[in-house]
Amino acid sequence: MISVDDYRDRVAALLGTAPATALPLAAAAGLVLAEDVTATVSLPPFDNSAMDGYAVRAADVEAPVTLPVADDIPAGRVDVRPLEPGTAHRIMTGAPLPPGADAVVMVEDTDGGTSQVAISVPAREGAHIRRTGEDVVEGSIALHAGTVLGHSQLGLAAAVGLAEVRVHRPLRVLVASTGTELIDAPAPLRHGQIYESNSVMLAAAIRALGCEVDVVRSVVDDVEEFRRVIEPKLADADLLVTSGGVSAGAYEVVKDALTGQGVEFAKIAMQPGGPQGCGRWQGVPVVTLPGNPVSVLVSFEAFLRPAILTALGHTDVSRRRVRARLTEAMPSPAGRRQYRRGVFTPSEREVTGIVGPRGGPGSHLLGAFTQANCLIVLPEDVTSAGEGEEVDVLLL
Repeated sequence: MISVDDYRDRVAALLGTAPATALPLAAAAGLVLAEDVTATVSLPPFDNSAMDGYAVRAADVEAPVTLPVADDIPAGRVDVRPLEPGTAHRIMTGAPLPPGADAVVMVEDTDGGTSQVAISVPAREGAHIRRTGEDVVEGSIALHAGTVLGHSQLGLAAAVGLAEVRVHRPLRVLVASTGTELIDAPAPLRHGQIYESNSVMLAAAIRALGCEVDVVRSVVDDVEEFRRVIEPKLADADLLVTSGGVSAGAYEVVKDALTGQGVEFAKIAMQPGGPQGCGRWQGVPVVTLPGNPVSVLVSFEAFLRPAILTALGHTDVSRRRVRARLTEAMPSPAGRRQYRRGVFTPSEREVTGIVGPRGGPGSHLLGAFTQANCLIVLPEDVTSAGEGEEVDVLLL
């Protein structure tokens, strides 16, 4: 069997890093910068007022004092006249500071006059002025490559004069579920059939990482049909992810169709999710997952999620790992890393908290997974963990 860590490295190497492409800011949310963003302007780009009030020379304001108002400066005005000694300009927040002014008096410290203004407090040189470049200097790096573009980062890119950025392109992922027993809801079930859910879960999980997803549901266990349905879609895919058809029994359609085609199948030292496969089919990276729903979700967490995030340019690709005390004893198979659904509860009396399993180890118990907020991880050399023992927990 292959270790979990070695197989994770194989999958990550298979995907590599997505190429860079230029996208409009509105289309770049959640993606990762592929190159530095250099500021084309300073922020602020000019000295401006931080308050609604009056631009003055501090030396002219020995309060209380009344000064003539020589001009009105709203935000956006571009033809600002210099301030003459012994006068004031009424000014709005964000408006450019007139040459000659060295302070702004808040309107709250005046009578709000328009032809002349009575000022009740002294002015301090530099008060309520935003200086050119005090936030970002023109020509400096405003955002570094590897930055995840959230709303504030996109706002900064726009503020320094960019309409588009170069990001790691979203992966185009083809998700396919296999199994003659699968039926798409809401069609009525016959005895021996089940509703297909793997593609729904995988598509949602992969889209949440910032990928584009195409889905083929419920491919029957026939090699020729599998190839007929999937092959025409490979040209538009950066990654094919399948579920089902990779175990050791008969009618393993994915294994039968892709063995000898560039995809290698192996047993991974883990529970659930042992049967796996990865490689390239017609040049397209392929990751094949088992068919049971919990195996799919655990495999996604162990292999696909970190590989896809790495391909998209992320550097933080791991779930947060904490230590917690078990609320009940748990057995674990020798030689396999076990992932059990669990509920983690922070505790003031513990370094991190406590955790208890939710549902049994069965890979079909999807309902229990929906109640979990973590995965309890028991290493390969552990065959049991007792109540009160500390274990590793991956927070979901």
